[in-house]
Amino acid sequence: MVAAVVVGAVVWSTREDPPPPGAGIATIAARLVQPNSVPRDLQPYAGLGTWVDGFDFGPRYQSSQAAPPVAPRAVDDMADNGVKTLYLQAVRDDARSPAGVVDRALVAEFLIRAHRRGLRVVGWYLPKFIDLNVDLAHLAQISEFDALGHRFDGVAVDIEDVEDVTDPADRNQRLVDLSRRLRTASGQAALGAIVLPPVLTEVVNKRYWPDFPWPELRASYDVWLPMSYWTFRTNSSGYHDGYTYNDESTRRLRNNLGDQNAVVHGIGGIGDEITTGELDQFAQSLVDDRAVGGSIYDWNAMTPATRAALAQRFATGPAARLPQPP
Repeated sequence: MVAAVVVGAVVWSTREDPPPPGAGIATIAARLVQPNSVPRDLQPYAGLGTWVDGFDFGPRYQSSQAAPPVAPRAVDDMADNGVKTLYLQAVRDDARSPAGVVDRALVAEFLIRAHRRGLRVVGWYLPKFIDLNVDLAHLAQISEFDALGHRFDGVAVDIEDVEDVTDPADRNQRLVDLSRRLRTASGQAALGAIVLPPVLTEVVNKRYWPDFPWPELRASYDVWLPMSYWTFRTNSSGYHDGYTYNDESTRRLRNNLGDQNAVVHGIGGIGDEITTGELDQFAQSLVDDRAVGGSIYDWNAMTPATRAALAQRFATGPAARLPQPP
């Protein structure tokens, strides 16, 4: 019954043409099946991305039974605005996601619709480090999620929780242990690390996450996604700047890893607080720092004008010089 509901929901939200008269569930499902799994390599992190978190699309995360602000049909707008990869918070460690997956039917819709529009989808999860077995199991839910043969094109770990394990040394060890276990479980699949920007932890607030274990994490991840949200910084700090905050964080990240060729996808933000001038600066920083891609957090926060402006910078502006995914 669950499978039929998922298929039916996907059909009505993703079809380009109506099913033939008399078509049954099996016939309709066959049209949506992804016959071959795409390798989990670095390609999903290239080019323009966008972000959707559980609060954006999960029905249980809305107040007063309001409709979620982002529905699977938004994928069409993403594609029309040049987005190559959707970063979807598919799983949360939260009572509102009692089975882990935020909403299985909706995640399936996003995944299938994105693939039909030529987008890749990276599933991400925010570990709390309280119980590493729980965190690893939630990451496995992303890795193993399957909707009619459609699987996530990548798995990324959102490394930023400092509230649940407050001792930095303990938290660092748990992070390293989780990352190594995930690396072992993932084999050769590319893994993404969504990380706090080093400028935040090394300049702005050294007590926020001291002694972050960069060298110990190097072997566990293949691509690094610093959350360079310059909109959080003040003008007086010198970091409320679309270029400076991301550029310095990227350089510090590579120095900390001891790898000047570390693969980076920069994330800027927050979407409703940025100017077009800052988008130009951010796009230029991505090029100058040899990033493979970039994005703004998040889709829901950006206005249609900002989405279009970002798309232009990746199509004909500075970021057009970034590697383009096939």
